[in-house]
Amino acid sequence: MKKVILSLALVVAFSTTFVSCRDTNKKADDVEDVADDVEDSMDDAGDAVEDAVNDTGDAIEEGVNEVEENTGTGGTDDM
Repeated sequence: MKKVILSLALVVAFSTTFVSCRDTNKKADDVEDVADDVEDSMDDAGDAVEDAVNDTGDAIEEGVNEVEENTGTGGTDDM
């Protein structure tokens, strides 16, 4: 009889210890963290695309000026 009571006491003690330490909101926090990371990545990607578009526009304008200078039809000299 003592072994049964001692065994039940140990089971209750272990189950209380393991259950009380569990974090129940971990999944919700993880989802919010992932959503924030995705939003930040999208903002970074948008900024990178905008920078690339601006650089491409500048390169095109520079190329047009070079062609105009070389053909004698105008353009601005970079010197």
